[in-house]
Amino acid sequence: MPAVVSSRLAVVQFNATVGDLAGNAKRIADLAREAHARGARCVITPELSLTGYPPEDLLLRPAFMQACDEALRACAESLADLPGLQVVVGHPQAVDALGDVRTRSLAVQRRVNAASVLRQGRVVATYAKRELPNYQVFDERRYFVSGRDAGLGPVVVDVDGLRLGLLICEDAWFDEPAAAAKAAGAQALAVINASPFHLGKAGEREARMAERTRATGLPLVYAHLVGGQDEVVFDGASFAVDAQGRVQARAASFAEELLLVDVTADGAVAGSVAPGPSLEAQAWGALVTGVRDYLGKNGFPGAIIGLSGGIDSALVLAVAVDALGADKVRAVMMPSPYTADISWIDARDMARRLGVQYDEISITPMFEAFKASLAAEFAGLPEDTTEENIQARCRGVLLMALSNKTGRIVLTTGNKSEMATGYCTLYGDMAGGFAVIKDVAKTLVYRLAAWRNGQGTAPVIPERIITRPPSAELRPDQTDQDSLPPYEVLDAILQRYMEEDQGIEYIVAAGYPRTDVERVTRLIRINEYKRRQAPVGIRITHRSFGKDWRYPITSKFRA
Repeated sequence: MPAVVSSRLAVVQFNATVGDLAGNAKRIADLAREAHARGARCVITPELSLTGYPPEDLLLRPAFMQACDEALRACAESLADLPGLQVVVGHPQAVDALGDVRTRSLAVQRRVNAASVLRQGRVVATYAKRELPNYQVFDERRYFVSGRDAGLGPVVVDVDGLRLGLLICEDAWFDEPAAAAKAAGAQALAVINASPFHLGKAGEREARMAERTRATGLPLVYAHLVGGQDEVVFDGASFAVDAQGRVQARAASFAEELLLVDVTADGAVAGSVAPGPSLEAQAWGALVTGVRDYLGKNGFPGAIIGLSGGIDSALVLAVAVDALGADKVRAVMMPSPYTADISWIDARDMARRLGVQYDEISITPMFEAFKASLAAEFAGLPEDTTEENIQARCRGVLLMALSNKTGRIVLTTGNKSEMATGYCTLYGDMAGGFAVIKDVAKTLVYRLAAWRNGQGTAPVIPERIITRPPSAELRPDQTDQDSLPPYEVLDAILQRYMEEDQGIEYIVAAGYPRTDVERVTRLIRINEYKRRQAPVGIRITHRSFGKDWRYPITSKFRA
């Protein structure tokens, strides 16, 4: 009986930086050399690994496309001395360089989302993505034409006798591209991906790829990007499934890794299997990755956080320290006449536990100065949210001044529940450069705080910060629930209305009080203008207040 063909593949799970073509190409080449030294004969990199993902409107610039072509050629030439090695690289490609285009729109005739095979110093084959996602954060039809419309068919690579069919991300979620690869002779599938993270996405990917392998009878290797890019993060967790749909190899989440996978022509797969993280660990990994890469890739020397003694700023401080290190994080407590003594005590305690620079700057003098300047205008009028917002804006001015002077970026501390309902102040607590927990609902804030305290040898967030009733402390004896429904109710309504697109009547029928449903949905609608002015923030759900949410500010629709 003839021996079963077996090939060693290497998945290069690395953190690409958008636009750093030379840096990304060098990283690919260096990791390819390492993989070759460890016996791999085919190296698989993520989707658009050469450019980073998503390059967005950089793709519309001819100079960028030309630079991509040059970087791809240079990468191929740098690997010419590695005998028997093939490297699959994700990159954009001008269509007219590959074949006929049969579409009518000139706007989509210029480029495809491609995977090219590099061998012996040159490009020997190029596959073009066939299924172009245009939902959630994806906008690929703005930039790419499908491989079908470009007249480009399947690509199958011979790797030491194993015939490997190439697919790109969304292709593997549909039947036709994989079936076409199998019809072209593929004995296994390699899928290159840049699939933005949201909670639970890793399990969803594995389940869908298992369906694909069972449908085709072919094993599948899934190469995935890792790292942060503006508001999206990529969790890595590359994997491989055998022909029966069982996961037989998995890389770590939120970490770079070179994953070696042995694949045989009869559908077997072998490799190391990293454990899948819990939901809280996923969220924490995404937040830490998002902060680390936003600051690191954009050259900020550190972060400044307004520390209030409350749960939100405490969580952001803990994330920032895990992402950047204590030496790069500064916490500033800015008490007002309404700040409780326990807020001072808890803020000092947490700063001490984490070892960050901590300062206290009272806003009372400037708050009183503002009130004095406006006394004639406000004569005879009662105090209301105007005075509350002045306090928040005093803090915003101080934090932005410190940011301007030191170059450190202000991390804002508003959560998703607050952003949804407008429980935040323009040019006040919304002032800053990066919104760390913008997509973290208040109930999840508490879960993450408790989870983080369970890691390591000692809690980093004082217990009283977690257990005391949340308050903005902008007037005497204030709590959040004075103005909002209980967070358990608010967040459930928010999830149904905003994330799942359920209508008001549907939510009421599910058992939620009509007054709460109408109140929360009204707050979501009327505060769109605030969210449009908020800083970019990390996306961890399948629908965030960012690229996923494109509602008009001016609208009379109610449902």
